[in-house]
Amino acid sequence: MKKTFLIGFKDLKLIFRDRAALTFMLLAPFLLTLGMGFVTGALSGGSTNGIEQIPLLIVNQDDGQLGLALVELFESEELADLALPTTVADPEAARLAVDADEAAAAIIIPAGFSNSIIPQAGQDSTGAVVQLEIYKNPTRPVSAGVLQSILEEFISRVETGRIGGEVVLTHLLTSGLITPDQIPELAAEMGQEQASAAWEQPAISLNAGESGETSQAFNIMAYMAPGMALLFLMFTVSNGGRSILAEQARGTLPRLLISPTGSAQILIGKIFGVYLTGVAQMLILIVTGSLLFDIQWGDPLGVLALILAAVFGATGWGLLITALARTPGQVSNVGTAIMLTFGILGGTFVNMTMLPPYFLWLSKITPNAWGLDGFTILARGGSLLELGAPMLGLFVMGTVLFLVALVFFNRRSMAQK
Repeated sequence: MKKTFLIGFKDLKLIFRDRAALTFMLLAPFLLTLGMGFVTGALSGGSTNGIEQIPLLIVNQDDGQLGLALVELFESEELADLALPTTVADPEAARLAVDADEAAAAIIIPAGFSNSIIPQAGQDSTGAVVQLEIYKNPTRPVSAGVLQSILEEFISRVETGRIGGEVVLTHLLTSGLITPDQIPELAAEMGQEQASAAWEQPAISLNAGESGETSQAFNIMAYMAPGMALLFLMFTVSNGGRSILAEQARGTLPRLLISPTGSAQILIGKIFGVYLTGVAQMLILIVTGSLLFDIQWGDPLGVLALILAAVFGATGWGLLITALARTPGQVSNVGTAIMLTFGILGGTFVNMTMLPPYFLWLSKITPNAWGLDGFTILARGGSLLELGAPMLGLFVMGTVLFLVALVFFNRRSMAQK
């Protein structure tokens, strides 16, 4: 066992003396994380939860309760972190401001909007409903879409109340409980209640999740930094596997095999060296992220356990590549291709929640996806106990790949004999 550890620590020392390897292991992921931080605004004073206030113009020409309720909704504290509304008087001026990219959208509430839904006493309720207008900025489709979704939810609630009121009045009338003369007065009363409900209960609110007694703000860098670290972890384990074949080609490995050290000890020691290198790389990047990017990784025990599990899963892939390759060059080429493929599949470059279900299922063959799931749980305030699924997936992945790689290693040894 002592010889196994010595071989592993020897390989770890050799890696950290290789400037080219250190560049890819540490400098490259650090620079890419730094660049993505500036691009996303995470390092330039942007919101730590990735949400910025959306500029909105509101033109309220309606003097009824529903128009005021809609304005109150966008000015409410619940949406203060999402929308930045400004009330203007002229609809045409609001449209021109949107065209000038001064706002993501303009919501125009025409005169008579409330009365068309909530008829006043003595008013005929058979008229057409006055339509709201949302004038969207085509250069800000996402922001405008968010505002439109809020507006549609408000309208949906208003329409549900209006139709429900009509059904109730029709039922009362057909049952003989009221007379036609009473309908306008009852409709006005029900409309007033509906408007009060819309005023007091906003249709949409922006909530921050809480874990335990304190809320945990999500820092987008806590997703990007481990994503880059996991991406280049695949390079590290592939490079470690490449060193095994390189030593075989140089004759170093055969000389070790004729020493008193057993072949199993040598192979396990080499694998242990690859594993130690991956753990050291992840720890250095995690600590650097904490110091330079002020990333709060979460539960320290959870972070350590997740790192050990992620490196275990990634090392399994590195060994499988080594077992199937015939030359060090093949390990480098295949390892680089798999590193980039896993980066795409695992969510390093894209938001996995926006992809179809089959793509999410396919991503589970990568240690990147499992690792990012775990780091996201920790960044949102989770603990070691909540990492069961990611750690189990990484452990099963590493174990299966280790066993498959050993089968191919044994076949290669038998063929060489």
